[in-house]
Amino acid sequence: MKLKVVPAKKMFKNFGRSNILCLCKRSYVRLIEVGRINSVKHIEKYETGQLFFHRIFGYRGVILFPWLARVYDRDVVIKTENTVGKDVKGKTHTYYQTLIDERDCPFIRAQTEAVTFLGNQDTSRSLYAIPGLDYVAQEDILPYTATEKQPLQHELFDKFLMYYPNKDPPFGAQETLRSWQKKNHPWLELSDVHKETTENVRVTVIPFYMGYRESQTNSVYWWRYCIRLENLGEQSVQLRERHWRIFSLSGTLETVRGRGVVGQEPVLSKKSPAFQYSSHVSLQAPSGHMWGTFRMEREDGHLFDCRIPPFSLESKPDDKVTFNTFLDR
Repeated sequence: MKLKVVPAKKMFKNFGRSNILCLCKRSYVRLIEVGRINSVKHIEKYETGQLFFHRIFGYRGVILFPWLARVYDRDVVIKTENTVGKDVKGKTHTYYQTLIDERDCPFIRAQTEAVTFLGNQDTSRSLYAIPGLDYVAQEDILPYTATEKQPLQHELFDKFLMYYPNKDPPFGAQETLRSWQKKNHPWLELSDVHKETTENVRVTVIPFYMGYRESQTNSVYWWRYCIRLENLGEQSVQLRERHWRIFSLSGTLETVRGRGVVGQEPVLSKKSPAFQYSSHVSLQAPSGHMWGTFRMEREDGHLFDCRIPPFSLESKPDDKVTFNTFLDR
């Protein structure tokens, strides 16, 4: 599969009671006021057009619309039940579809071209990516009001959102955003989130169904999955190897081993505790399962296997999922 890009971290500081939000560059100290922090919402949802900083990755972004996901946290089962093999019950949680400020993309320890889709042609074997789209959990939103004239730079910002001076937040959805959301809902939809922690390293997995492609002999079903690793401990740890098990409803079981992930062996330290990436999997069956481990190494040389929570690969009946650009009307 070829990956094509569709044209479509700086640090922040909160200065005491003034709630002035500033950026500083690593190579030299230069503080720039970009806005003022708003009250964090723990239960109430944020609205379309809300500007925010990502609590983990530090980038500037804007909320497009919410998703309600079922979060399956295996840590909760282990702590409350103290039993191996217990079924994990999902809990509803709010995530948001967001745009990332392109000025911050070079500084983020996450892929900024991670949202991918299949081409419209039935015979196409290409994957396409929209730069600067992300999915963000409610607890990772740090809302703010901008003082900059141009609060966010992304080619879809002005196409999706309009400025309303008397509104809070002062940006609202245009019809192009509502139309784009409706047309592309099948492959954008976030439904399940899976979490598990091993020796203070938390792995979060979000799978997405992308659609299928037919040939004269078979049908191939495609999924993308987003993985975030977080170091919750004090000691740095480095990802060395990946080990996947992929089961298909057709009855096949595939094992995949390799060095690192997406060509990297990321270090999760106290200063940079998280890393996020996306990948893809295809099956010649409409459903399956994936699970596995990451081989991690601590500073003292200690090696351990960090569990990747098992997750389902489920297709959508009668859906040949394709991409519609925001220009389709």
